Amino acid sequence: MDVVSTRKNVRQSARKLRFVAASLRGITNPEDMLTRLRFVPKKAAEPIAKTIQTAMADAEKTFKLKKEALKVRSIVINEGPTLKRWRPVSRGTAHSIHKRTAHIKVVLEG
Repeated sequence: MDVVSTRKNVRQSARKLRFVAASLRGITNPEDMLTRLRFVPKKAAEPIAKTIQTAMADAEKTFKLKKEALKVRSIVINEGPTLKRWRPVSRGTAHSIHKRTAHIKVVLEG
């Protein structure tokens, strides 16, 4: 039984989120992941932790799975839509600003 939880349009670049997700590679227990994320000094740790917590809650409430039996199968971070903004600069020109977003997908098996 696979439990999938998705968090879309996180206002942070996928590259920064992937950096934190890569530090979790090799850990299969979601409780251990949450403990490790609590001490990561990056802003990207919070949305990843919330997505894991949501997947665990879905597994317990919806699918009646035990918390101890859950294992993380994968964490996938994809790019979301980019907000394009402009900043005025000298001589009447403008520089572009790209405000990137990301999608986080956590798959648990139980």
